[in-house]
Amino acid sequence: MGFFDFLTEEIAIDLGTANTLIIHNGKVVVDAPSIVARDRESKKIIAVGREAALMQGKTHENIKTIRPLKDGVIADFDASEKMISMFIKDIPALKKKWLTPSLRMVICIPSGITEVEMRAVKESAERVNGKEVYLIHEPMAAAIGIGVDIMQPKGNMIVDIGGGTTEIAVLALGGIVCDKSVKIAGDVFTNDIVYYMRTQHNLYVGERTAEKIKIQIGAATEDLELPPEEMAVQGRDLLTGKPKQIQTSYREIAKALDKSILRIEDAVMETLSQTPPELAADIYNTGIYLAGGGSMLRGLDKRLSQKTDLPVYIAEDPLRAVVRGTGICLKNLAKYKSVLIK
Repeated sequence: MGFFDFLTEEIAIDLGTANTLIIHNGKVVVDAPSIVARDRESKKIIAVGREAALMQGKTHENIKTIRPLKDGVIADFDASEKMISMFIKDIPALKKKWLTPSLRMVICIPSGITEVEMRAVKESAERVNGKEVYLIHEPMAAAIGIGVDIMQPKGNMIVDIGGGTTEIAVLALGGIVCDKSVKIAGDVFTNDIVYYMRTQHNLYVGERTAEKIKIQIGAATEDLELPPEEMAVQGRDLLTGKPKQIQTSYREIAKALDKSILRIEDAVMETLSQTPPELAADIYNTGIYLAGGGSMLRGLDKRLSQKTDLPVYIAEDPLRAVVRGTGICLKNLAKYKSVLIK
């Protein structure tokens, strides 16, 4: 170490199915959709992140948009590696350096990940000049990001609803006591909306439109205190083939998402039923913490609270809870050594 320290840069990465976030020097420097656009003939990557997201669903046959991560793990190795390396090159502080620095990285991974998938993440990191690579489980990172002291002999329950997976975990003494990872999260919600529009309104909408509906009027329950206004949705009429517009309300979206949310509720209940009694007593007092983009769905906290009879709290800035926790681990590597997977 010592002399070569100035050649090493530290970054924390939350490699998500929907968004990738990178922290450098304690600040979030990259927050972009995990998507790349590739030219089919030359196999070159034309755009990543926001630029590629704008192309989604609007490409011609020579351009293909790819989401390299599926269900929280790497599905397209080549595209994910190029995406990570382009994001790292975009970090303002690293652009100025004439020498490519070697990187010390902490990357978070879903708790239900297999050894092979773990190796894929690690190899991707090593190929973009990662000299020291540490991995951390997502619920653990989310808990640290929310501000929970995970080293205490006290039970805490975290539900992290991301783009590809929902991670549910009970943590104590810096470890995961029981956890469940279900592949129902933001992407499934989006597909539910596409399916609902198709079956109920004969309207064919794209993924981007469905995502917009989910953000603007998405709800987990039909009785909201502050309901959002109705929304106009444009798409293609499946009967006539013409473009058409309909009005839809949050109640319809709550119906569309009901089945998926039920499965998340069941997974939470299952995890609670596996929790040792002493930790269950702690959770009764502390409640359940929600993190991840999916936790911003209107009324979801209320619905989970009714199901479990426990208080449910949404993290502040839930989208960045995981990457914040990853960043904290990076700063205090010695303290969190037991939590990280080398």
